[in-house]
Amino acid sequence: MPLSLQNQTLLPGRNFIGGEWCGSADDRTLSVADPATDEVFAAVPDSTAADARRAVDVAHAAFPAWRKTPAKQRAQIIKRWNDLIVSHVEDLGRLISREQGKPLAEGKGEVLYAASYVEWFAEEATRADGDVIAAPVPGRRMLALREPVGVIAAITPWNFPAAMIARKIAPALAAGCTVVCKPAEDTPLTSLALVRLAEQAGVPPGVLNIVTASRERAAEVVDVWLDDARVRKITFTGSTPVGKHLARRSADTLKKLSLELGGNAPFIVFDDADLDAAVDGLMVSKFRNGGQTCVCPNRIYVQDKVHDAFVDKLAARVGALVVAPATNPAAQIGPMINARAVDKIERHVKNAVSRGARVVIGGERIRNEQCPGPNYYAPTVLVDVDASMDCSCEETFGPVAPVTRFSTEADVVAAANATPFGLAAYFYSNDVRRIWRLADALESGIVGINEGALAAEAAPFGGVKDSGYGREGSRYGLEEYMHIKYVCQGLLD
Repeated sequence: MPLSLQNQTLLPGRNFIGGEWCGSADDRTLSVADPATDEVFAAVPDSTAADARRAVDVAHAAFPAWRKTPAKQRAQIIKRWNDLIVSHVEDLGRLISREQGKPLAEGKGEVLYAASYVEWFAEEATRADGDVIAAPVPGRRMLALREPVGVIAAITPWNFPAAMIARKIAPALAAGCTVVCKPAEDTPLTSLALVRLAEQAGVPPGVLNIVTASRERAAEVVDVWLDDARVRKITFTGSTPVGKHLARRSADTLKKLSLELGGNAPFIVFDDADLDAAVDGLMVSKFRNGGQTCVCPNRIYVQDKVHDAFVDKLAARVGALVVAPATNPAAQIGPMINARAVDKIERHVKNAVSRGARVVIGGERIRNEQCPGPNYYAPTVLVDVDASMDCSCEETFGPVAPVTRFSTEADVVAAANATPFGLAAYFYSNDVRRIWRLADALESGIVGINEGALAAEAAPFGGVKDSGYGREGSRYGLEEYMHIKYVCQGLLD
């Protein structure tokens, strides 16, 4: 079925370059499918290197004027963008649900989450102050000034098509940078809709540009930006292998990088924890977006004394989850993004079972009258999981909760840190001394203590080790789009 919105102009179906909506240089298109049915319902340009280069040309040309635009004026434009996003929450939520698959309530929730970043950075635009440095000798004035980096290339993932665009583009615009962007091939429509609203908010031509591309042509587009010295920063959310490739390819032009990469988050439940609160926290953090988030708990450790009680409570909650398309108002878990995602989930579960894990609930694909498409997987709880299993070593990126029993604090800290990744970590305990020991000991950029919902526009989001570097959100996120210029004036006496 075609997608019908109250505001059909949110479906431009074109690239946006230099203030114009246009097709790809060779007029090739990319199909967009509904993951609930695999039905193709829209098409966007399948862009070329020429399109990517033209986007840089206009962004580079627009940069001098945009950087000189007063911060208050930039803030007003970004605030209007926020207001337009909020006023279109219903349409944008439906759009996200249709192309990404998440339930409509989650889709609309993501729109408001995205808007929170736009509003935050609209306010931060006027706070990007520098410093006056105390001079070590008489007759000298020393200043540290913050300036925009320049042209930014943003490469965004499919799991949060609105939030990731907002979290990258809003601070870039606030800092005075211009932007070229490539959204994920699975979910380009939401990104194009947000750019349409930015255009309506008054973002000048050339300041914000977006090109869409298929999986096959993504490297062709992004390589242009990696090789172009006019692009001064890459901001990317996605897999660690791709992030490392971007870092290597950026070396020749010494670009600034923000890389929010893969995770393998531990979720630790101690025997002094509030078990009901721990189950609540795990349900929020593990099963949001069907488990398709980079901060989802991927390894769940529960202490011996409370293991069985925790698993019983968890299985009861997981078994009550409603799996259905986004069109079903009762849906809590939608389809996975595509067949590759379901294949990986199935492989992880089969590998765990073959190595001794036991399925408590779920553990199979779903295809029935309520879920007629091929991309559904039952919410699953596994027990007797160990570190040798694929689900402990790789991100499953699906609704699978693998539980491992542990005995001592020292053992679980060692296990939690025994991964090359370090994006998020969670633990539940009521022991104050343990809380601060764990907060220090866990090798992670984000730590949730008795809390499963971590992200907020005012907080820095990012990882360590193979989970990347740089931060998004908060005042630290704005600094990622700026550099420091030291100015020294003498002969003042």
